[in-house]
Amino acid sequence: MPLRWTKHGDGKHLAPGEVVRPDERLSWPRMIGFGAQHVIAMFGATFVFPLVMGLDPNVAVMMSGVATILFLLIVKGKVPSYLGTSASFVGGVFAIRAAAGGDTAGADAVVTGAILVAGFVLALAGLAIHFLGVEIIHRVFPPVVTGAVVMLIGFGLAFVVADVYWPQDHWVALVTMLITFLVIVLFKGFVGRIGVLIGLVAGFVLSWLLDLAAGPLTSVLPGANLRDAAGAACPVEGTYCVATAFPHDRVSFDAVAKADWIGLPSFHAPDFRTSAVLLVLPAVIALIAENIGHVKAVGEMTGTDVDPYVGRAVVADGVGTVITSAVGGSPTTTYAENIGVMAATKVYSTAAYYIAGIIAILFGLCPKFGALVAATPGGVLGGVTVILYGMIGLLGAKIWIENRVNFADPVNMVPIGAGMILAIGPVKHVIGGDFTLEGIALGTIVVLGGYHLLRAIAGRAPEPSVRSGAG
Repeated sequence: MPLRWTKHGDGKHLAPGEVVRPDERLSWPRMIGFGAQHVIAMFGATFVFPLVMGLDPNVAVMMSGVATILFLLIVKGKVPSYLGTSASFVGGVFAIRAAAGGDTAGADAVVTGAILVAGFVLALAGLAIHFLGVEIIHRVFPPVVTGAVVMLIGFGLAFVVADVYWPQDHWVALVTMLITFLVIVLFKGFVGRIGVLIGLVAGFVLSWLLDLAAGPLTSVLPGANLRDAAGAACPVEGTYCVATAFPHDRVSFDAVAKADWIGLPSFHAPDFRTSAVLLVLPAVIALIAENIGHVKAVGEMTGTDVDPYVGRAVVADGVGTVITSAVGGSPTTTYAENIGVMAATKVYSTAAYYIAGIIAILFGLCPKFGALVAATPGGVLGGVTVILYGMIGLLGAKIWIENRVNFADPVNMVPIGAGMILAIGPVKHVIGGDFTLEGIALGTIVVLGGYHLLRAIAGRAPEPSVRSGAG
């Protein structure tokens, strides 16, 4: 039974070389402590990425707890893991918002509708893996393709840092980036793993202190102070109505003061648009690779054969994404941060994850907390996202290196190189009417389609299977 755990030893100590297995636990007070540690480990990325995507971080944190509990039930308690917010959808979400009117309630609905469909596709892929075997995915997405998709998802977001966040307060962005660098590199173990969260908090405090000491700054905020070509105020951001620079505080606590201490977060229903769905589907490839890699990593640490549960894990992630996005939450994925916590503590008990899920749900019931998170200045986000996006991109290179991908082969080099440039551009390709493929979506299609087309023309078999996932 997934909700039964055997006490490990005396419930207090681990002998050298011992581990607490998924179906075991220590004493309940200790398990609560481990659960809280998992919440802290996932917290940075789980609330940073909703902010980046323009979604409610309170909903994201709360629903990550719900998704994690569902995940554990679907995998029958065999794969300890936390489902936090996925970074793989950020590029597609930005493209959707650009076409749907920016940071509006209508655009929020279109974004979550697209993510929901992607989650459904991910769940179907999980079913295929479960019934047909992991190798079916490896044949469609060999290492060269998987690595390329992960890389272009990260590097394809460079324009977001350059055009949206960094210009809002470039000095705070630079200092936040440097603080995050130092924390990640100089501190080992748990502190280093939450370096992004520490950097974000430091940047937030610095911005607040600068408001007190130096007063407002003048910069462009997306969706604010909209002006047309004649300089007159206009209502909707677009080609002839753009955000312009104006004096403003870096941090505003107005929404925090108005928010309740206890209450439900701001849920909303999804809106389904085919053009929007196509923009986020490339992320499914990255999530499949990520889930497979994380599940196998857990299997290696626990010394168990998890291959029979890989398909279930992918299904569970897809179901989690569907459930969370149905109420306005963020897409989910298994978290390497929490796998790192398990590696450090040697405690792999799923009881800690159930506790972490419950704690996250309780966090989501505090709207004031969500309003505080949403007050994070754009310059601070610029400082942390430049690191996060770069790290995502380099995880793609890690897949290539671990699988010894041969780039002397033009069948590998040509479509991958072309797809990367299309994503990083980001290049726009108008299909017809209002439908445009661009950036990460266009790059993914060229990488996947171009690779298999050239492979077929050259009469070659697919390359060896992926040995590890995206994180």
